[in-house]
Amino acid sequence: QVQLVESGGGLVQPGGSLRLSCVASTSIFSFYVMGWYRQAPGKQRELVAGFTSNDNTYYADSVKGRFTISRDNAKNTVLLQLNSLKPEDTAIYYCNFRNKFTRDDYWGQGTQVTVSS
Repeated sequence: QVQLVESGGGLVQPGGSLRLSCVASTSIFSFYVMGWYRQAPGKQRELVAGFTSNDNTYYADSVKGRFTISRDNAKNTVLLQLNSLKPEDTAIYYCNFRNKFTRDDYWGQGTQVTVSS
């Protein structure tokens, strides 16, 4: 079992920035594919950014050039920097770890991001 705890969400004006953090209970990051998803009201959960199985990064077209995923292995943390935020970025953001071997999925509780003037 992996526990994930997200933080860093909030209310921000259009054009603003936030940094989301996901602290994991595991330090063996090499066992997992990690990513950030979001779910807006009335919409399906979508992958926003992530690390592929060979450690490249992936971004949804809607966030390319604005969001940056990174990780701090020493702190068991995956980060998502959100810049140039738009109202359509409003959603609950979830951290996800998928075990490369068992395919088990682990989710955090989510953190709300609201972009509004």
